[in-house]
Amino acid sequence: MRNPFCFLRHALGVSAATLALASLAFSAQAETRVTYKSAAAGTSYYLMGVELSEAVRKGTDDAIILASEESQGSVQNVMEVLARQGNYVFTSPSALIEQAMAGEGDFAERPHLRFQEIRGLFPLPPMTMHFVLAGDKGDINFSALEGKHILIGRGTFSAREATRYLGLFDLDEGVRIADAAINSGPDALKNGQIDGFVTASAYPSPGVIEAAGSLPISLVSLTDEQVEQTGALRQLIPGGTYPGVNNDVQTTSLPVIAYTTTAMDDETAYTLTRTFWERLDAMAEEAPWWSSITPDMLANMTGMLHPGALRYYQEAGIEVPDALR
Repeated sequence: MRNPFCFLRHALGVSAATLALASLAFSAQAETRVTYKSAAAGTSYYLMGVELSEAVRKGTDDAIILASEESQGSVQNVMEVLARQGNYVFTSPSALIEQAMAGEGDFAERPHLRFQEIRGLFPLPPMTMHFVLAGDKGDINFSALEGKHILIGRGTFSAREATRYLGLFDLDEGVRIADAAINSGPDALKNGQIDGFVTASAYPSPGVIEAAGSLPISLVSLTDEQVEQTGALRQLIPGGTYPGVNNDVQTTSLPVIAYTTTAMDDETAYTLTRTFWERLDAMAEEAPWWSSITPDMLANMTGMLHPGALRYYQEAGIEVPDALR
């Protein structure tokens, strides 16, 4: 006859194992993983992704894990909407989303209905154009780039904007372009391989800080007429933002938004948006670029808000433009 105590121990062991497995399954189910794609490693937007991931982890008690992935830029981020199936958050200038939805610009050869599924979550620090030259030249204008060897990046939105500006100001044939990745700019400048580089980055830009910490640099200022000609927003970089650059620099910026798609469920979008705004002050204490964010920046968004994000803004009493609803 089977020992009843052996049977009891076996039954209890099975129950404990079952409970443990159930607990693990529940834990795995309770944790939501979200892919976050922004920019190349070492750039301001990549660092923001790391900071945002930590803020979301703390703000949700690990219920949402935001996993940062390196990207070659905003165009790639938007293009990956076509392949991503799960929770996907990416950064992009609003202007690029407008192009994707219209099948224009970088998306003219690959128009797709899935671009219509893009939805907004919350604003990020604007993408500020930095035209950096080696040497302490003081307050310089765009003509200072003529005859120079400049790195503008490869295959990025930053490179496309830099190329557009060179064309607008009749320097498209007066500047020699270096064929290299955007994050190699500071090292190439320090090594004397280039005369300058262009980066579209939130300020203060880590790459510009790195360059200014190694050699004297100058930043190009645009005139009021040139700013208007670009169609972008006027942006002032205060003197002292970068070592050795004591003059105010007038340049341009483009709104940047954290986007997702309709594949994300409403609750996840709601929680991400709520956590972002609740942790914003804490993030700004650690990194100054977050201090520029205000709810008014939603007006710069192209497309519609995700329903989960819209629910948060309505609960928080934040005014949302009708076009985003």
